[in-house]
Amino acid sequence: MEPDFSPLAEFLGDEFDGYLISADGSDSNQLYLSGFDAPDPYVTLYTPAGIHLLVSTLEFGRAKKESRADTVSRLSDYDYRDKHAEHGAVVGKAKTVAAFLADHDVGSLAVPADFPLGTADALRDEGVAVEAETDDVLTNIRAVKTDEEVEHVHAAQDANEAAMRAAEGLIRDADVADDGTLTYEGEPLTSERVKEEIEVTLLRHGCALDETIVACGADAADPHDRGSGPLRADEAVIIDIFPRDKETKYNGDMTRTFVKGEPSPEIREWFDLTEEAFEAALDAVEPGATGADVHDAVCDVYEAAGESTLRADPSAETGFIHSTGHGVGLDVHELPSLSPSGEELRPGHVITIEPGLYDPDIGGVRIEDLVVVTEDGYENLTDYPVELVVE
Repeated sequence: MEPDFSPLAEFLGDEFDGYLISADGSDSNQLYLSGFDAPDPYVTLYTPAGIHLLVSTLEFGRAKKESRADTVSRLSDYDYRDKHAEHGAVVGKAKTVAAFLADHDVGSLAVPADFPLGTADALRDEGVAVEAETDDVLTNIRAVKTDEEVEHVHAAQDANEAAMRAAEGLIRDADVADDGTLTYEGEPLTSERVKEEIEVTLLRHGCALDETIVACGADAADPHDRGSGPLRADEAVIIDIFPRDKETKYNGDMTRTFVKGEPSPEIREWFDLTEEAFEAALDAVEPGATGADVHDAVCDVYEAAGESTLRADPSAETGFIHSTGHGVGLDVHELPSLSPSGEELRPGHVITIEPGLYDPDIGGVRIEDLVVVTEDGYENLTDYPVELVVE
């Protein structure tokens, strides 16, 4: 099932002939619109009549086979090398693109807000009207996943669960040294060692990640502290894994909090409260609800228990100090947002639910699952137990 680009056609209306992206495949909007991944920049043109690619000769054959484009053209078809030699890289590229646009009867373009300024100015010099759009049209289209996209995210989450099992297994099998640090096979069990196990497991499942979070004790009190050094018994360890499938490019995301030994009364209380907030958030997920509604459900639980939230105190430095979640797809953070400004949820939205509490004097606790909004509620794409103590 192909994505529905009709909202993009509606956005263009009578004002623009087409929508153009010039970027490599690491740009998620480029990858999504073209259906093609390449390491070097290429051009994708969307018009209501079709999608058209302009690529190097090197990528021409692969683009014809792999992309969703209706037509694929080569830079050499427009004498790019001669234009580059005569006019330089930016102007030469603009003259090439202008000729490509003329072949598709395009004289006016909408482009992403981060479209290269030099290229835009050079295209204008070639008589092409170029205007940056700020409506995030493609990003909003991407937020609603097709069934195939949901399957891609689910597959990445399955790999994520395997990595979490491997990480939890290291902590479970660890011994406790006299100084309270964890050891595994005679060596200190460190954040770095657990991250290595996570990465190796993900690679075996066709996924990779640039970094992950394995944060213990006071480190876990900062939601984005990646963690380092030895792990300790009786302290909370937050493990947050967000891998990307190497083939499909779709992401997963999951967080669990573990304690090897005996959690402090504060951590146990926080964990139970966070699990309650987590369930309240899930109960709030349905089409027509907003991300703000889901976020409020979490804040209600925490505030009723006397915990700080950013909703109650925007300057809070401890307690619940982030949003409840975010969309996941080609980017690990994308629309919709589960925050005070969160928009209406629609079937096909894939979102995280991740409440947490943080204080350097206590540590941190976070629970995160990945769910897809359905016609009558949600489906949880995560199948991993929520348990604090590993033994």
